[in-house]
Amino acid sequence: MTARPTLFRRALLLVLLAVLTTSGCARMKGMFKDEDANEGVAVETLYDKGHGMMRRGNWSAAANTFRRLVAQYPYGTHTEQAMMETAYAHYKMGNNEEAISSIDRFIRTYPTHRNVAYMYYLRGLVNSNRDTVFLQRVWSLDASRRDLATPTQGFNDLSIVADRYPNSRYAADARLRMVALRNLFARHEIETALYYMRREAWVAASERATYLLETYPQSEYQNDAVAVLVAAYTELGNTTLAADARRVLELNEPAHPYLTGKWPNYPWTIRKLNPFASEKSALD
Repeated sequence: MTARPTLFRRALLLVLLAVLTTSGCARMKGMFKDEDANEGVAVETLYDKGHGMMRRGNWSAAANTFRRLVAQYPYGTHTEQAMMETAYAHYKMGNNEEAISSIDRFIRTYPTHRNVAYMYYLRGLVNSNRDTVFLQRVWSLDASRRDLATPTQGFNDLSIVADRYPNSRYAADARLRMVALRNLFARHEIETALYYMRREAWVAASERATYLLETYPQSEYQNDAVAVLVAAYTELGNTTLAADARRVLELNEPAHPYLTGKWPNYPWTIRKLNPFASEKSALD
């Protein structure tokens, strides 16, 4: 009497297990349906498919298609182009780590490729904007107050394009971007100098201003650096150097607000208590 219920329960368990297994396989197949769809497809067809996705702005699907192309066809002209397109797609998606990884892999694999200048240029773009996060765009945070390690790497990447490939189509824009980055670095130095000034650390302020003038000549902030020197030398009692610095400032920018006592314009301290207030610099 007890054998039949036991057999029935076992049969029911086997049926349920079969249903669950079939359902699970269907889900797994659904997860990889895009991969299966690209399996065995001709390289030209795969490339055209990925390129079409990029034209429509479907960067993620394009990157997946190109990745599949490279996996199936590791050599050839389409593969080289697909690797470059993958890096660009990750750049457009903001996947900076993946973009850098793809670029570095291409440069290692094809160091003498005719488009290697473009890859260095793209790496410069990625690194230059790598720390421009959402909150910086929304609240207009000052990039010069952030970690400058990746913008510095971006500057180095762009300098490779300008120096090694001066006749490439990317060299002119690389130089323009390098100028913008130099101004960013110079602003970082002048902001630091103003920080020291506000705390009456005049020696440190003068050292920062001098470093700016020596390292980033002709930057947007060179006259601000001279104004810092005027203020610092005056407070330190070095009237000769203060007078020399003032003459230079009057010659280069006679309308500089420091000469009328309106600079630096430090932000109101209570402003810092407002978490939604945009950043304000003494330079503004």
